[in-house]
Amino acid sequence: MNRRIFGAAVTVALFTILTRVGQVIREPVLAAWFGAGAEMDAFLTAFLIPSLLITVIAGSMSAGLIPAFVRVREQVGLAAAHRLYSSAMLCGLGLLSAVTLLMGFFGPSLLPWIGYGFSAEKLELSRRLFLIFLPILIINGLATFWAAILNAGERFALAAAVPGVTPFVALAFLMVMGKGWGIYALSVGTVMGFTIEAGLLAWNLRRQGYSLRPRWYGMDPSLRQAIAGFAPVMIGAFLMSSTSLVNQAMAAKLGSGNVARLAYGNKVISLALNLAAMALGTAVLPYFSTMISRNNWSGLRHTLYRYLWLIFLTTVPMTVFLYFFSQPLTRIIFQRGAFTAEDTQVVSSVQAFYALQIPFYSAGILVVRLISSLQMNQILLWAAVVNLAVNIGLNYLFMRFFGVAGIALSTAVVYLVSLSFCSTFLWLKVSMARTEGGIGSL
Repeated sequence: MNRRIFGAAVTVALFTILTRVGQVIREPVLAAWFGAGAEMDAFLTAFLIPSLLITVIAGSMSAGLIPAFVRVREQVGLAAAHRLYSSAMLCGLGLLSAVTLLMGFFGPSLLPWIGYGFSAEKLELSRRLFLIFLPILIINGLATFWAAILNAGERFALAAAVPGVTPFVALAFLMVMGKGWGIYALSVGTVMGFTIEAGLLAWNLRRQGYSLRPRWYGMDPSLRQAIAGFAPVMIGAFLMSSTSLVNQAMAAKLGSGNVARLAYGNKVISLALNLAAMALGTAVLPYFSTMISRNNWSGLRHTLYRYLWLIFLTTVPMTVFLYFFSQPLTRIIFQRGAFTAEDTQVVSSVQAFYALQIPFYSAGILVVRLISSLQMNQILLWAAVVNLAVNIGLNYLFMRFFGVAGIALSTAVVYLVSLSFCSTFLWLKVSMARTEGGIGSL
């Protein structure tokens, strides 16, 4: 099982590297084209709410569905698993459509709170871009759901590869129409990229024998289990994702350009996190769920400890390198065109502090995947409440000393707190269950 997990993680990592090639090419172009100016601030602010809602709804839906899906597939059969998938997709599509409609009416009124300190002109640009991004809620929400089903079937390659489409499509739109459309070209290209990604996933899922037409098969026990797992994860994901909203809103208070600087400082780090954590996290959830459904507790324990050591062994050197070489990396990647030496100074500090989160975030992904597989999602809900409170408090504290870079330092501490909290409560829950005979020798 460990070899299969490692092979799956390597597959996801390799395709993640390929997908990030588009981002590596795109980000210096965007930095040269827009710099850390008003248009990029507006773009990031407009994109924040749709991306947050996709993470909260579609990501949580997938986390709640996969353990139930794997259990039904292993214990009842593939036909029953397909029925669960179809009913869950109908529920998810209805929820995504309702949220999209609500955001169309009320979303623009939230932007002044996120872009606090923005000029009236920048807020108006944010509103227009927000309406362009709204369809992404349904398009990428379904794509996230379909990718989770492919991952549950151990079809990792395409699900890991398709996110590379959007950066290239967005960049192509910018190159062709950027002079006339400006930031609108990048926005429309982003929506088109997500649409192509969803189409590729739908095509592959259809080839695997899944229907793309959602059907209702009733509220059976497996669907109830998936929904019961989804609700606390969604609330927890909302609270955890709210840290991004809080971070961006607080960066906006520090003056024009700081939202963009905060985002640029996270570009390289997000790439590292995708390679070190998301590959393993994506690969391990189906295997955790399978081992749990088969009561393979000794294998589960061995897998958890082995990969936690592997994570720290690989991420600590990466963190040290990124921290001490942040400034030359920032200068090489971004400093050209509208991106100035002053921007480099600020962004490199942001990047150095963001790098400190890598070991804790990566280990946290593994622990959270196990918690989801064990359907102990209430732990994640309480962790998210703690994280949000710690994030707000530390943002205010560190911003006084480090400016916008203090937000990045706060984020690193939040992930350390989150890992400690989740690990402690997971151990307590498992110990109690083991005493009661519910969980084996984990």
